[in-house]
Amino acid sequence: QVQLVESGGGSVQAGESLRLSCAASGYIRCMGWFRQAPGKEREGVAALGSVGSPTYADSVKGRFTISRDNAKNTLYLQMNSLKPEDTAMYYCAADVLAFSGCRLAQGAMDYWGKGTLVTISS
Repeated sequence: QVQLVESGGGSVQAGESLRLSCAASGYIRCMGWFRQAPGKEREGVAALGSVGSPTYADSVKGRFTISRDNAKNTLYLQMNSLKPEDTAMYYCAADVLAFSGCRLAQGAMDYWGKGTLVTISS
């Protein structure tokens, strides 16, 4: 059973930064970040596999950076230049079946964390 635990959420003002972390119970090739804003559907933010370049949603390109520390089995999301529209619950997810490549797709993910709340005020 894979366990994913997010941390690092909080309340900041627009223009500021936050770094989210996701501690996994083991090494997983494909992991990603998703978010769900109030009243909206969950959407993909970024995904990172063991090979290849990361994938980002257009809305966060140039502002967010996904990275991982394999020694710590931890996934990160550095979020800069935050906007009020980034307010959401952020979820870490894992695709344990992916061998190569990593799709930023909810249907591809097998395990989910409980989420960490990010609130951006204007």
